[in-house]
Amino acid sequence: MSRATLMNLRRLTNTNACSKNREWKFISFLNGKNIFYSTSCFTKIVITPKCLYSIQIRTFIDVFNPGVKNGKTYKEKQLIGYSPEQMFDVIQDTENYKHFLPFCRQSTVKVKGKDHAKTYLEIGFPPIIESYVSHITFQRPHMIKAECRDGKLFKYLTTQWNCDPGLKDNPNTCVITFFVSYEFKSQLHSALANMFFNELVKQMEHAFFVEAGRRYGKPCIKAQKL
Repeated sequence: MSRATLMNLRRLTNTNACSKNREWKFISFLNGKNIFYSTSCFTKIVITPKCLYSIQIRTFIDVFNPGVKNGKTYKEKQLIGYSPEQMFDVIQDTENYKHFLPFCRQSTVKVKGKDHAKTYLEIGFPPIIESYVSHITFQRPHMIKAECRDGKLFKYLTTQWNCDPGLKDNPNTCVITFFVSYEFKSQLHSALANMFFNELVKQMEHAFFVEAGRRYGKPCIKAQKL
């Protein structure tokens, strides 16, 4: 695997440098340092070869360690200042994922019924790019579950949101439970993705709350992790 690919993955873990609309044009080595250039601005981010060396060691140990588990899960619960109906409508709006969800390049609804839908999605965070049909089941306004059944990279990919009532005296609050479970078919992809999985998922989860704010205004309470 090239140094450029490894360092491109490394920069995704830096939340200060990563944003939805920023794409990296190229990576070069100058005077023993790695220089990242952004297409959206001319800001430079420098990472020393020492960091590169540690990433290489970590990656190859993970890839060739027979004890590595490819599956990964993430779960978080929060009390937020939007109603279950509001959050449900944002999460179910898969047609517009391409406009507000980080790393989502394409999103097109193919089928939509009373309690189910199918949406074509293309997710890209180089060097991993995946396109698949997300099979969605839902119960408004409490639950949305999406599954990838035909992906080329994933053995399975399941995402589930539960939107439960929040504070008894405030109907404009809800408890959000966000769950993601996946496994790559390739052990190499698993090792690479695990390097920045938590940050990636947190960015995607946060994007839904930001979109809710854009649609409905400021939340009535500050979010609290439960």
